[in-house]
Amino acid sequence: MFENTDIITALVTPFDCHNQINYDALQKLVDRLLREGGNGFLIGGTTGETPTLTHDEKINLYQHFVKIVAGRAPIIAGTGSNSTAATIEFTQEVSKIDGIDAALVVVPYYNKPDQVGMKAHFKAVADASDLPIIMYNIPGRTGVTMDVETIVELSQYPNIVGVKQCGTMPEFEELVEKTPTDFLVYTGEDPQALFTRTVGGSGVISVASHLYMPEMREMFDAMGHYLTRAGQLQRYLTPKMQALFMYPSPSPVKFMLSRNGLNVGGCRLPITNLNESEQHKLLQALGEKELIND
Repeated sequence: MFENTDIITALVTPFDCHNQINYDALQKLVDRLLREGGNGFLIGGTTGETPTLTHDEKINLYQHFVKIVAGRAPIIAGTGSNSTAATIEFTQEVSKIDGIDAALVVVPYYNKPDQVGMKAHFKAVADASDLPIIMYNIPGRTGVTMDVETIVELSQYPNIVGVKQCGTMPEFEELVEKTPTDFLVYTGEDPQALFTRTVGGSGVISVASHLYMPEMREMFDAMGHYLTRAGQLQRYLTPKMQALFMYPSPSPVKFMLSRNGLNVGGCRLPITNLNESEQHKLLQALGEKELIND
């Protein structure tokens, strides 16, 4: 369903002059976005002001929305909360709406669960849901961060099919590298859209596409297949790039240059040269097996 879905708009919820949901405006917005090149929608997310919608408003919104889209693009509906039981109940209710393709479930906010609690939460929701689950990792709003290792583990769990990730580029690359090839890895950060596609991610769940869909579509369409190799190389290089900053720079790079035959000397204080233990750890991080004097 989402194989070729690269620009998903995280839709606003239009309101009329009485502060009620404006379905006419929503219809016009959806039609325009599809015409301009969008190919997926998230309804009931952060941009949709979901925390301010009542339960009944959300259900009515989702029911109307599937009729508006009418099968023209995949639909993700937000169903998460900081209560596992409430998330399960609402996800089950939303799953009965024909035309919803997946549920977006946010990392529980306010409660501040640890990684064990996050795993238990998502597994419980996935077990109880008829809809595929896409996790939503947005530390700036939830107050907690779901670690890359946790996401990778959950990517193997039945009925958890993807993640909307708001984090650093190195974290994103690691997710693409370590999760199954059919696992959906979307960025929730618009400035990372091109980067995401370059390193092999699924695409972007976007706010900017409301205004700049034609430009975003052109940007993605302009990418040639040769960038696939570039993405593989970027994922290969990033952990090595990070390793060169394991210790105060430039001591790691100077050590490696000297090891590889170009004697650039040591560092001036207050930067110290790597000791033997540090050299060993650096070489491990870089995938090098032997010290120069082995």
